[in-house]
Amino acid sequence: MIIIKTERLTIRHITADDWKSIKEIWVDFNTSAFSQYDKPHITDDEDIQPRIAKWAAANSKTEHMFFAVCLNDFVIGYVAFNIRENEYEIGYCFHSAYHGKGYAKESISALFDYMRGLGITKLTAGTALKNTPSCALLKALGFTLTETEKVSFYIDSDGKNIVFDGGIFELLL
Repeated sequence: MIIIKTERLTIRHITADDWKSIKEIWVDFNTSAFSQYDKPHITDDEDIQPRIAKWAAANSKTEHMFFAVCLNDFVIGYVAFNIRENEYEIGYCFHSAYHGKGYAKESISALFDYMRGLGITKLTAGTALKNTPSCALLKALGFTLTETEKVSFYIDSDGKNIVFDGGIFELLL
């Protein structure tokens, strides 16, 4: 089912069959210098396949919404919206082969109209302040940095948390 068509992209709900594409995106992401600023993405088939099936099933409601971003029917990334109290948190990940081409901005901007249609008025996003491409994207989309926090997803060889500065960004739709 097509949700949105932009000039270059098709944005649709993720389906259970998208798990191999999401795996490729996560394998690619795990090689990025920015992966240290995100929760680990497990890339075992036995983990990914049921997780993406859950994402697909969640799309029947609006608490969690997962969208595949497709270029010529090929999944190049995804965007997720998860309800947090009276707002939604946005998350996204695109294969690095498609970075710097405006696909994330194009697809997320189009999804803003979809979210407005659902009556959603506020979005938040979190990212590491050192993840300058993600911070630049959020600012280009109109998000404003509202606060910072100390975040840790990993521990070092001594068992100590590896802490970084995370930014909380907000957008009123």
